[in-house]
Amino acid sequence: MSAASLSDLVLRYGGNLPRYTSYPTAASFTEAVGPAQAEQWLRALPADEPVSLYFHVPFCDELCRFCGCNTSVMRHEDGRMAYGDLLREELRRIVALVGSGRRVRHLQFGGGTPSTLPAASLRQVLRSVRQFFRIDPDAELAMELDPRHVPSGYPELLGALGFTRISIGVQDLEEKVQEACGRHQSFAQTEACLTAVRNAGVSGVNVDLIYGLPYQTEESVAATARKIASLRPSRLAVFGYAHVPWKQKRQRLIPEEALPLPVERLRQRARMEEVLCEEGYLPIGLDHYALPDDPLVKAAQAGTLRRNFQGYTTDSSAVLLGMGASAISMLPGGYTQNITAVAPYARALADQPGLPVARGVARTADDTLRGRLIEELMCTMQLDLEAGPAKGHDFSAEYAALKPLVQDGFVVLDGGSVRVTPEGRPFLRHVAAVFDTRRNALPVADSGATPQPRFATAL
Repeated sequence: MSAASLSDLVLRYGGNLPRYTSYPTAASFTEAVGPAQAEQWLRALPADEPVSLYFHVPFCDELCRFCGCNTSVMRHEDGRMAYGDLLREELRRIVALVGSGRRVRHLQFGGGTPSTLPAASLRQVLRSVRQFFRIDPDAELAMELDPRHVPSGYPELLGALGFTRISIGVQDLEEKVQEACGRHQSFAQTEACLTAVRNAGVSGVNVDLIYGLPYQTEESVAATARKIASLRPSRLAVFGYAHVPWKQKRQRLIPEEALPLPVERLRQRARMEEVLCEEGYLPIGLDHYALPDDPLVKAAQAGTLRRNFQGYTTDSSAVLLGMGASAISMLPGGYTQNITAVAPYARALADQPGLPVARGVARTADDTLRGRLIEELMCTMQLDLEAGPAKGHDFSAEYAALKPLVQDGFVVLDGGSVRVTPEGRPFLRHVAAVFDTRRNALPVADSGATPQPRFATAL
């Protein structure tokens, strides 16, 4: 595609959009949903409803400048152990509401860097999980690791505890890019981490890469993608860097003048996809790639792929119970999010008997319908508006809004069928946004005197 054509696309499809890991998105969360509503939704869960569990550990050994997550450095072992105790206490309170003995289909530790939990603390959390729940024999147990800071014996611990998948961040291998991002990580460190967890019996390996970082070029991101592909991780996630310095102060250390322009970001994304496909990976949804025998590919082919706050997943559970500071829970009635900062989260568990929920959103019937359509689009890149939950609803306005995407070759309309073309994959969020009736009603985020967008760049 010519530079002029790319420039035109940037003009038409620039701006800011959600990543659609939920609907309604987190931008719709308010304090109108709090602990009382969360407890009501939890008590209402059918006794035989299986669940998935997510534990958020908001600590890192060092902070990366590009990161937009809620995380901080916790040096003291006692503080890390105390946080593990908080996770178990919140789990206990949730079990008091939903009952014990429920099946668990998926369990994940995210962050931050969950391996900052001391080994003894991780063992205690897993012991509590197994005390209160029944983990399915084929359940996925996953954890994020930082190859630069893997505690001695941790890979063996994960294998012994039954973990089946780890996810590691690489982002980029170029020294100049790493220096600008404040994350120095050699290829040797990454390879050693993958080898260690595989030797410990953890067979599933995910790797995260990022384009759009300072000083990246088409050639450099292609070199990183090819070198990481040589390690044969089963999955890769390729994200566009979200520069939101008004939300995350550490990003103000990123040299903005070195950030690629939107046209260059599109080229970098396309080049990385080209390399990964040459290396035998198959594209999944918006930004994931997997080897042909990976469960994610099989789920995509079977039409059972899902998308939630952890991204693309094989997890089929309709209920996700999140524990830890800032953790989000997905329930039939809506979404809830815990208090974000660790200190007030800890105080809430110490000072009150209920849940440390700060905000959330209740789902209407229309939200539920649109959420299904958006998730289906994000997972399968197609929709049938004349069948399933969409049947009988009027989507004429949405159909008309898709016409520019049709003209650009990104969408094919056939009767009530909506299909995103391979060329339209980078614009999948734009297609999903057509079905999002909440986005335009949101107030603009305010940062001091300057209004700021609520979402990251769409390209």
